[in-house]
Amino acid sequence: MAEKSIIENTPEPRTRMNLAEDLCKLGLASGMTVIVHSSMSSIGWVCGGPVAVVQALMDVITPQGTIVMPAQTTHYSDPACWENPPVPTAWHEKIRKEMPAFESEITPTLGMGVIAETFRTFPSVYRSNHPAYSFAAWGKDAEAITHSHSLDNGLGERSPLARIYEKDGWILMLGTGYNTNTSFHLAEYRSGVRKAIQAGAPIIENGKRVWSTYHDIALDEECFQEIGDEMEKVIPVKRGKAGSARSYLFRQREAVDFAKAWLIRSCSK
Repeated sequence: MAEKSIIENTPEPRTRMNLAEDLCKLGLASGMTVIVHSSMSSIGWVCGGPVAVVQALMDVITPQGTIVMPAQTTHYSDPACWENPPVPTAWHEKIRKEMPAFESEITPTLGMGVIAETFRTFPSVYRSNHPAYSFAAWGKDAEAITHSHSLDNGLGERSPLARIYEKDGWILMLGTGYNTNTSFHLAEYRSGVRKAIQAGAPIIENGKRVWSTYHDIALDEECFQEIGDEMEKVIPVKRGKAGSARSYLFRQREAVDFAKAWLIRSCSK
């Protein structure tokens, strides 16, 4: 959405202070562990842009809690699997040989939105070391959540998603829909309904850039909105607005457990 249109559709400036107030009204509180999915344009015109949004989240959660955001780079993958858009088959081997390795300190996110990308660059933010499915985290348990992210099955049991589950953390959808709810992917692994695949990416190994292959599953978020809509009927979901953004707050563990059962039930038919 163009900035002029955003301004025209914002009744008053959104600021770090009033966004923090909105987040508190929604149910966010100091000490929580929360994974945040966000849409900057949905919030309205923000004085200070994405920096103010990140600061508002930190003001509410405080260093006693932990904020997590997806920092994914799914283009760090085998070009043979690229579809939107694909590249010529003749390019594949050259890309595998020469694509720069994923480096958690410098590789920007892709498709995560400006809030997540801004958060990644903040001081004291840790980032997990997965070429496709990394997460950034800040706060009390940031290092523990992002440490030892497995290359194999990157959104499964040895991922930050599983660490959030262990801590009975929360999910905040800040102007986004359930189709962006990365935690549902953890349910895909646990349900066992997806087929196993082999993936590849350029990484740093023993100080050198190498092309590494690893085990994963064929993830598919096409049903995530449907899962979320059904989930709302049985799981408490706190609703409110952060600025102009329609927002939802709910427990990650309950959401993952519901999605796992939904996938098993639906895929066995």
